[in-house]
Amino acid sequence: MSSTLWLDVLGAEIRREPVNGYQTRWIEAGDGPPLILLHGLSGHAETWSKNITKFAESFHVYALDMLGHGMSEKPTIDYSIAVLAQHVMSFMDAREITRANLIGQSLGGWVAAAIAINHPERIIAWVSATGAGLQLTDDGEEMTRSIGAKVRDATNKALASPTLGSVRERLEWLMFDKSIVTDELVAVRHHMYNQADFAATAPRIIDSVTASVDMNEMLTRDKLATVTRPTLIFWTRNNPTMQWDVGKTASEVIPNAEFYLMEEAGHWPQFEKPEEFHAVVIPFLLKANG
Repeated sequence: MSSTLWLDVLGAEIRREPVNGYQTRWIEAGDGPPLILLHGLSGHAETWSKNITKFAESFHVYALDMLGHGMSEKPTIDYSIAVLAQHVMSFMDAREITRANLIGQSLGGWVAAAIAINHPERIIAWVSATGAGLQLTDDGEEMTRSIGAKVRDATNKALASPTLGSVRERLEWLMFDKSIVTDELVAVRHHMYNQADFAATAPRIIDSVTASVDMNEMLTRDKLATVTRPTLIFWTRNNPTMQWDVGKTASEVIPNAEFYLMEEAGHWPQFEKPEEFHAVVIPFLLKANG
């Protein structure tokens, strides 16, 4: 029998409870040190469907729908990186988690980095998988605008009138191997995009992290150089947004950070090649957790 999202997460629990006044959904499994998984822009917890139960063999896993995403509440607020990071920390407070491991993909990597920089006391170790928000080169601001426009255009095209076809095109844009995009994954993302509250809120979220970016929230050399927690920068050769050499530079700026480059993968390394992802990330986290 072929894998499906729900076969992949059998044994996990789906929960939805208030966090600092906002209904928040997550998928939870396992026991051990806490591990919080953060998806990308317009994403949801199913981004991690191929990883949750594997990580749960060693960790207590929480795959979140970040504020404004998935089946979590979508208030009419300004969706800055600081706001998204605070929601993650409020979730930790609600679950009585003092410190956690974080893995953030794309936007989630930017949020995880913000917590590692501004609230290192809340972090055990963290992983940025094709993370957003890096501004490390002389042409960094121009690169930020260019990549932001690329992501914004691809996402808005799918959201303008979300059909199964437009959603599939958005997901295939993320992948090196387009065949990985199954009908089931398309159907789940199609459902998320067609929620009335997401349709109302998505333009605000997309604009805040791709167009009207607060440059004070960008991940500059000076900020990354202050990171003290164990760090793994995980990139792919064929990432359609930020190129791998920028990720490599980030790993060189962050003290004692590790770097890994996955071949023949796009924006979702954890989904495209989960076995390789686990083989790199799990030993890194286990070492950091003693």
